[in-house]
Amino acid sequence: MTNQLRIPCVFMRGGTSKALVFHGRDLPSDIEERHRIFLSAMGSPDPGKRQLDGMGGGLSSLSKICVIDPPSRPDADVDYTFVQIPVTDGPPDYSSNCGNMSSAIGPFAVEEGLVHPPDGEAVVRIHNTNTGKIIESRFAVQDGLPMVTGDFVNPGVAGKGARIRLDFVDPAGAATGRLLPTGNPSDLIDVPGLPAPIAVSLIDATNPVVFLRAEALGLTGYETPEEIEGTPGLMDRLEAIRCAGSMAMGLTPTMDAAHARAGSPKIGMVAPPRAYRSTAGETLSATDFDIAIRMISMGQAHRAVTLTGSMCTAVAAALPGTCVADLANPPQDGILRLGHASGVMPAMARVTRTDDGWHVAHATVFRTARRLMEGHVTVPPRPRADHAGQ
Repeated sequence: MTNQLRIPCVFMRGGTSKALVFHGRDLPSDIEERHRIFLSAMGSPDPGKRQLDGMGGGLSSLSKICVIDPPSRPDADVDYTFVQIPVTDGPPDYSSNCGNMSSAIGPFAVEEGLVHPPDGEAVVRIHNTNTGKIIESRFAVQDGLPMVTGDFVNPGVAGKGARIRLDFVDPAGAATGRLLPTGNPSDLIDVPGLPAPIAVSLIDATNPVVFLRAEALGLTGYETPEEIEGTPGLMDRLEAIRCAGSMAMGLTPTMDAAHARAGSPKIGMVAPPRAYRSTAGETLSATDFDIAIRMISMGQAHRAVTLTGSMCTAVAAALPGTCVADLANPPQDGILRLGHASGVMPAMARVTRTDDGWHVAHATVFRTARRLMEGHVTVPPRPRADHAGQ
């Protein structure tokens, strides 16, 4: 019982997240055994929220798994499955993609010899199995390997790196099949525990997001993650809004089911631009960005803004009648600048009006990524049946 399983993997940063990246071939086919390995590797569940007995960092953005397989469709180079590992309790969550970790998949595929682009700009087509969507990853390759050094600043990440462009192709309806799951740019929804219905914009592009004005909850929209999590009752109210939004979107039939589907939808609280100081110590003026956003998912306030959340915000800003479009400055050269707790993130979306609604050709963001460690992760073996209960 002292011999641990040793499973090949790579520890990578993608944008403002980190994850263990596995080849599917190195994992057991039994899904329950995979889940046992994923939870143990991350150090979950941990009521102390530190994940000391694994590779997780005690935050949802640092408790992630990526599984890479050969492509299952002809227009892709690799398949990529994202698994969100809860920190404190609950099962692994497959309900959404992680855009930040999507930035690591193209470089991983090149480094692992899954694709062989010539030097110059590589284009790796990634099939995200969580959403069934294609992501085009573009990045510089030199001497057969992805460039790591560069001049691009990824807000929320110290230093600079080589820029990675991610184009999420046809991202609308990733979870619900519809860009506007209710058919409306804005809805009033009843939320248990709130005295009156609350106005939200329910948008499904790259990942579903429940957007609301921060002022609707008596907030400025410029609170730090610590202030959001530390305000008595606020996280409970946000979770209730998220769950009610999930039901309105048709993602889940009940509040309990929505609570269990912790990874999706996410919450995006928005506010008009004003001067503020980021958690990185940078002073930003109202002209440095187009809209303020604070993103909440997996029961935590994000230190930055999720990558898929940023693209969904860019799409929402192009849809008249959403709370995002009502509060945001017009994008400059097609780029919407999002002011989040750690700084400013640019995002783009190509949205056009059609006879039957709206079409989103693609949503685009820029990130950096880096391989941090490679080798084996170790997990305890599965307990033998004859030891059960001893």
